Amino acid sequence: MSGAAQESVIELRGIRTQFGTTVVHDGLDLDVYRGEVLGVVGGSGTGKSVLLRTICGLLRPAEGSVEVLGTDMLRADEATRSQIEARWGVMFQDGALFSSLTVRENVEVPLRAVAGLDPGIRRALADLKISMAGLPARAGDNYPSELSGGMRKRAGLARALARDPEIVFLDEPTAGLDPIGATAFDELIRGLSRSMGLTVFLVTHDLDTLHACCDRIAVLAERRVLVTGTMAEMLDVDHPWVNEYFHGPRARAASAAVPPGLETG
Repeated sequence: MSGAAQESVIELRGIRTQFGTTVVHDGLDLDVYRGEVLGVVGGSGTGKSVLLRTICGLLRPAEGSVEVLGTDMLRADEATRSQIEARWGVMFQDGALFSSLTVRENVEVPLRAVAGLDPGIRRALADLKISMAGLPARAGDNYPSELSGGMRKRAGLARALARDPEIVFLDEPTAGLDPIGATAFDELIRGLSRSMGLTVFLVTHDLDTLHACCDRIAVLAERRVLVTGTMAEMLDVDHPWVNEYFHGPRARAASAAVPPGLETG
């Protein structure tokens, strides 16, 4: 996917985030284009999940601007922010489900914010999203503690999709999954992004996911986005961490293991 001709749905400029005296990002710029799957990678402590939370408004940067869907999120009033937030969904690590609610009730949580939505329709929509996430219908009656790790992640994805978002944020979606489960989740993400026209902001360390899902990759290093580009372009970047990450034995194995039809730019 060529960024030059694409509409930016997320624009970050001059982001500085810090905790006390620890600076995580400094002068960070990033564009995310409509309809792409962007994989965000970086070494430990580079602030991948911090960046996701900053875009979602869970953390406020010390400096910089966050624009989502044409709205300055740091200056918008509460009503405007709520309207924009309704247009995205978030899947945190391990699903972050409410343990006291069934899967269906978890998926219904975002739908309860829709005024006048009939409970029967809300339930039907939740069941549809559960199915779209690749879970059996009976899973809707289960509690999170009754699910495997992979099923919890799918339930978290179903909740993120509840309100037909334009943007989905995924935080380490395949972490902790076995290779078969991770491959199936990669295929699910890729399929949903294409069928629903989703923009996906995907934090990951999984090289298989980068190969299978991502149109572009953004590398966090030195407190900023060091480089963005396709997987092929990453192979030509002259930087020690990028070289080690994308040319090491794991990278070669991941490249060789990409199933036919799942290759990305």
